[in-house]
Amino acid sequence: MSTDPTATPATATAAAADAAPDADALGARRAASLIVLRDGAQGAPEVLLLRRAERDGDMRSGVWVFPGGVLDAEDAGLAGLCEGDTPAAADARLGVPDALAYTVAAIRETFEEVGLLLAGPDTARAAAMGERALVNTGADFAALCTRHGLRLEAAALAYHSHWLTPPGMPKRFDTRFYVARAPAGQVAVVDAGEALELAWLTPAQALDKDRALKLLPVTRETLKDLGRFDTVAAVLADARTRRHPPRMMPRLGCDAAGRVRPVLPGEWAYAEIARLDPAGRGDVCFELPADRPVRLSERVTRVTCGNGSVMTGPGTNTYLLRAPGGDEVTVLDPGPDDARTEAHLAAVIEAAAPGRIVRILATHTHVDHSPAARRLAELTGAPVVGRLPAHPQWQDHGFAPAHQPQDGERLVLGAGATLRAVATPGHASNHVCWLLEEEGLLFTGDHVMQGSTVVINPPDGDMADYLASLDKLLWLPGLQAFAPGHGFLMVEPQAEARRLIAHRLAREAKVAAALQAAGPATAHRLVPQVYGDVPASRHGIAERSLTAHLLKLVADGRARREGDTWHAVTP
Repeated sequence: MSTDPTATPATATAAAADAAPDADALGARRAASLIVLRDGAQGAPEVLLLRRAERDGDMRSGVWVFPGGVLDAEDAGLAGLCEGDTPAAADARLGVPDALAYTVAAIRETFEEVGLLLAGPDTARAAAMGERALVNTGADFAALCTRHGLRLEAAALAYHSHWLTPPGMPKRFDTRFYVARAPAGQVAVVDAGEALELAWLTPAQALDKDRALKLLPVTRETLKDLGRFDTVAAVLADARTRRHPPRMMPRLGCDAAGRVRPVLPGEWAYAEIARLDPAGRGDVCFELPADRPVRLSERVTRVTCGNGSVMTGPGTNTYLLRAPGGDEVTVLDPGPDDARTEAHLAAVIEAAAPGRIVRILATHTHVDHSPAARRLAELTGAPVVGRLPAHPQWQDHGFAPAHQPQDGERLVLGAGATLRAVATPGHASNHVCWLLEEEGLLFTGDHVMQGSTVVINPPDGDMADYLASLDKLLWLPGLQAFAPGHGFLMVEPQAEARRLIAHRLAREAKVAAALQAAGPATAHRLVPQVYGDVPASRHGIAERSLTAHLLKLVADGRARREGDTWHAVTP
């Protein structure tokens, strides 16, 4: 038994793309974009969007975007015209030299494309507005500013976000996005060159599926962010708190049919795609198709069983491990014994070829992980390695290991491939993770899941043991990444372990508070208060982990139990 569908998936975070090495931006053209906003009649802010011209070979042909474009050579030279900002402040805010060039470009491009000019004084701006057509046909914007004595209203712009086009795209842009209130008394007018039409829409309207606007991922995600705010003032205030917005760089990935699309930071497959395809070929799948082998490294291949469900997520991952160049294969977690077993084991054996399977490991004996070990052992003659559980409930009762590994025990798979057993009881009493020492890759079974926490189901599951086992990972030498029993490769393993610990402790605090407020109560009665953030249809599953929390509170002296009734203990 694997995922806890009552848990909130890990929050999509831009941290995955933060502080990307400069090599990621090689060949990308520097660009700036301005998100122009006004307070709407219905209360929500409206954003100005333009539909780009239709052009053959242009990946942005016909899409709805914010005004913006590539920096011109003279933009940096206009920094002295920027009112309300300084080169030093802008450089610190963006973390790059000549940062005011992006501000200038955003203002210039907005003037060229939609006819809004964030500049003053009023008389100078009024005179300059009449020369927009000249600028659009190649006239020097710098000369226009000089001729009319324009000062650019840099203080009106707030830095919002930073996006980099995925590696592998034919044209790449390194773009800084700003937000600004629409200048009073000015009317946006399409230029009929770069833009075909304009629209003022709330984020919800722009994202409405019935409207079917053609949007780039960056535009879609930015609109989602803007949709959190009720006023333009709130958008600007939030943006001004963002000193160094993390750089968002999607990666190209494909679905099971080979169709390629950008995969955003925060999507489950993102870290794996970055690891396996840094150049952007677009051939790493962002899905986990059943029984299709995926080579994760020279030592590791993954084959996902087609047993996806509410409890197993996308399906159980079976890992094939071997020494570089070796032909002896160790299979980890062969999966369930059901209607899918024959096809799954055939795929595993095919993925092992031309090598031979010499060992079968199980992280634990829940029925989605170990039962196929018997059949695989019959087919290959390989011995089974794993630990027996302390309690029979929800277990693979036919599991008969030839060897039960001890914590810290090492298995040498061949030259340059060593597995170390890491005992991690909690989700199951017999749970063992395995560390591939040469890669710092920990095969976590159900101890750490992607996108969900796991069910802790007493009596075999124990919440105190689970938390201690998570803490153990924080001090595991050489740990670089997780290879979970369900999901994709996960980087930043220590951060993930800390997140899970914090999540469990926060849930424990809710259990303790609910018990204190309710007085004597059954676990069933407490579930709606503690797990009110999950659908009622899943409260039965939630009750198992809630009971594990209650048992930990009893062990900690913070609760006591009388049959099915639990009582808070006041310190």
